[in-house]
Amino acid sequence: MLQVNYIRENKNLVLERLRVKNFSQPQLIEEIIDLDDQKKTLQLQVETLQANANVAAKQVGDLIKKGKHSQAEAIKNSTIIAKENIKNLLVKINDTEQVLHQKLILIPNLPHTSVPKGKTSDENEVVLSYGYTPTLPENALPHWDLAAKYNLIDFELGVKITGAGFPVYKGKGAKLQRALINFFLAEAEAAGYHELMLPLLVNEASGFGTGQLPDKEGQMYFCNTDNLYLIPTAEVPITNLYRDVMVKENELPIKNCGYTPCFRREAGSYGAHVRGLNRLHQFDKVEIVQIAQPYHSYEILEQMSLHVQQLLQKLGLQYRVLRLCGGDMSFASALTYDMEVWSAAQKRWLEVSSVSNFETFQSNRLKLRYKTTEGKTQLAHTLNGSALALPRIVAAILENYQTSNSIQIPTCLHPYTGFASIS
Repeated sequence: MLQVNYIRENKNLVLERLRVKNFSQPQLIEEIIDLDDQKKTLQLQVETLQANANVAAKQVGDLIKKGKHSQAEAIKNSTIIAKENIKNLLVKINDTEQVLHQKLILIPNLPHTSVPKGKTSDENEVVLSYGYTPTLPENALPHWDLAAKYNLIDFELGVKITGAGFPVYKGKGAKLQRALINFFLAEAEAAGYHELMLPLLVNEASGFGTGQLPDKEGQMYFCNTDNLYLIPTAEVPITNLYRDVMVKENELPIKNCGYTPCFRREAGSYGAHVRGLNRLHQFDKVEIVQIAQPYHSYEILEQMSLHVQQLLQKLGLQYRVLRLCGGDMSFASALTYDMEVWSAAQKRWLEVSSVSNFETFQSNRLKLRYKTTEGKTQLAHTLNGSALALPRIVAAILENYQTSNSIQIPTCLHPYTGFASIS
């Protein structure tokens, strides 16, 4: 959430950056400033009445000491009216603050100056490409056919148990899944991240704190009896560990990671682009999260991007890094890199990771602050990244490592799988 003072002091800049995100309600900026003006006017009236009441109270005391009771009583009556006026003004202030808050939460984060303009994913900027396209055997199969051929994943059984987008992993398919989770967690630990086991359900305050609510309310599974949400990513519980927390500057950066299943009620569509593992409602992911000083956060974003790239390099997958354009970014992000791997059988790029800097957008909602060595209180910057989301990684491994009669396993996974191939 943006801070009102920042909006007021940088109105033209805010409007300019919001245009990069194709924000459709620029009038809200002027409305927010007007509401803040109203609140300040009301607060000034309250302060004036309170100051007058304090003066009147002293006058009453002095008059009583002098025996001027009738005059004292008259002033007392005027203070009763003043107190009622103060009470009414405080109600107006509270109402104004609520309207102001409801408008503020509709404003997305401002994109970083490096974010390109654009409305769709077609306008994202390719920052880097790595690796070579694998040579596949004749009649190479897409991963959903390979999963059936080698009895690794049963999509129909998942439909029977739950519905579309909830696959059942079997045998070596399940072991490959577990191996990838352990590999990603081990790599995160080696990079200095502290592993956490996290709740899979969060309350509304947690969803609001990281920006999923109210922006993505329709995409989250909701347990209405308990007013809890299934997490769309481990980012939500990890970052909310620090809601309403003041950290010390020498504790930064804070580096946490966690493996969780993730749940997303994304709108369904049809075709090869969402077939098999390409789009799921439940999937596994290892998430990395950092909390940092503002002056280090973009350096840290690059480090997190490199961490994800190194995972892809160790897996031997061809990939590219995209800087998302304004129209393809999330509501809360200031800058996002997407990593996509090449699916040789489908002949298309598959997104497997997003790494984002949210600057102070989440920390302002979370009231996540740190105290500098000089004793000054500041909002921290929050960052997170998928390291990595499993479904499309599994799809790319199955497709890119297939031979005519087997699927080879990337060497880095052998200690975790206990086997070097699937046949």
